[in-house]
Formats: sequence, structure tokens, C-alpha cells
Amino acid sequence: MDPLSQGVVGVVAAQQTADRKHLLIASLLGFFAGMSADLDIFIKSSQDPLFSLEFHRQFTHSIFFMPFGGLICALFFYNLFLKNKDISFKQTYIYSTLGYATHGLLDACTTYGTQLFWPFTNDRIAWNTISIIDPLFTLPILFLVVFSVYKNSKKYSYIALSWIIIYTSLGFIQNYRAEEIGRELAESRGHKIINIEAKPSFANIIVWKTIYTTQTHYHIDAARVGFNTRIIEGVKIEKFDIKKSFPWLDLESQQAKDIERFRWFSNGYIATSSINPNQIIDIRYSMLPNEGHGLWGIQLNPEAEKDAYIKRISNRRSDMSTYIKLWKMIVD
Repeated sequence: MDPLSQGVVGVVAAQQTADRKHLLIASLLGFFAGMSADLDIFIKSSQDPLFSLEFHRQFTHSIFFMPFGGLICALFFYNLFLKNKDISFKQTYIYSTLGYATHGLLDACTTYGTQLFWPFTNDRIAWNTISIIDPLFTLPILFLVVFSVYKNSKKYSYIALSWIIIYTSLGFIQNYRAEEIGRELAESRGHKIINIEAKPSFANIIVWKTIYTTQTHYHIDAARVGFNTRIIEGVKIEKFDIKKSFPWLDLESQQAKDIERFRWFSNGYIATSSINPNQIIDIRYSMLPNEGHGLWGIQLNPEAEKDAYIKRISNRRSDMSTYIKLWKMIVD
């Protein structure tokens, strides 16, 4: 999720074991430790555009690395800022580790994919229960942890913890309801589905993107899941076929290998762009949940050398009309 969400959830975790004397220090440690796993964004290659995708949300987000991540944070904060303060290294380690441990678990709730069980598997875990940015989730937690420190009372931290549990649980319920709507829609169309997933749209858990797979296509629709349910029909996209889309591509080339790396990153949800035939997009993410315009992808070059890497692309441009359309889907 976004850094602020990671930080405030880390605060909640650290506050649970803190006494009133250390509530502020525990909150600061939890906040910065809660964000620190995303320092893996600095693992990059000047030549390989996909290198950072492979390492982001990898070992730093694994549950098996959490004790070590907490230790690194504790050593850093204690030696630089807390050595002469009235707090032990053991307490620093506990608060840092609790904050750090929330990061990978919270990221696994999103649709992006997190290597939660690395190094035993590189599967990207995505529970698809919350958007990568959701103000309704984050802002109440922010206010509550600030109030907890201001009042020097853990009562508000307990409320924040309850809100985290309630909201993420509601996300699981909404995900299930959205998938059921997608199944019913496929059945009404006479489609035999191979797989179906529902993913929350941007910044809410009311409107969901449903993607079900048939033998030849991905079918993308939006489902509004509230007291009353509603389908906003979308598009169907032909499943990716490397030989059909790129008959000129040497399957032993680096570009062909990069396609498979991008397929892994996207959990298999890739398709040839309708805008540029040399682009492959990740169809999981789009600003409007009933569209298939991927927010990011890769671009191949027919003239490239055999050992040349692909180019990463971003299609994140959107105007106010896009946000208005999404808002209408949510409130209508």
C-alpha cells in the first residue's frame, strides 16, 4: 500500500505492547519501521528494466525476513537516536519488529502481489481485499494513532486495531460477493469459466473489477457491491499468445524471456495492447474497473538485438472525467 498506510498500521502494531512512558517512541519506531520494507525500490539495474519488479515486495516483505528487518531497523534507530534515551535495545527491537511485520501482511491484502513466503516460493500472494490507496481505510487510523499519542492513551490505538480488522474483513466479504456476481454474469452469458478474480477499484471496496477467464478471452466487468448490487459491463480481451502477437520474435531472445518475467509479475494477466501492437499490458490495473487499459506494461522492439531488454512503459495518465466516472460508479 501507500507509505502513509504502511506507517500508521505499523504505529498501531507497535502501540499494542508499549507502556504510556514509551508510547511516543514506540509510535515513531512503528511508523518508520512500518514503511522501511519498501526501501527495496532502490534495488535497480540501469540495464534491466524488470530487475526492480522482481525484487520489489520480495525478501524485504517475506514473513521469514520480518525478524531480521525489525533487527536492522532497531540497530539503526537505537544507535543513531535512542542510545542515550530511557529505552532499552530490547524494547526498541520489539517496537521496530512489530511495525516492520505489518508491511508484508498489509501488502498481501492488495492486488499487486507480495512474495510473502520467500525464499521457499516466489509466488506472488494477492488476497485482493483492499486497494493500494484507500483513504477510508487509512485516515481513521491516522487520526486515532495521533489522538492516542496526544492523549497518551492506548484506548484509541485499540479502536484503530479494531478498525483495521473490521475493514480488512469487510474486504474479504466484498471480494467474495464480487466474485459471485462475476460467476453469475458468466453463467448468464453462457461462458464456461476457467478462473475468476475480483479486485477492488481505486480507493474503495464498493466497486470491484471482475476478471474471468475463458478458453480464449479475459472478460472484464465492474461490479458495484453494496446493499444493492449492480453490473457495469466492460470488455473482453483476447488471451495473450506470443506466437500470434509476435511471430517475428526469437523465443530464445532476451525480449522473449522478459515477457515470461512480466507474465510472472502480472500473475498471468497479460494481453497485447489495443493501442500499440508491440506493447504488452498488465490488465489487472486500470483507472476504471470495467476497462482493460493497463496502467503499466512492457514494449518490444522488432529491431532489437537478441540480448536487448524490453522497455517498461507507464499509462497512468487520466483526466478529471475518469475520476468522475469512477465516483459515479461508487455512489450511483
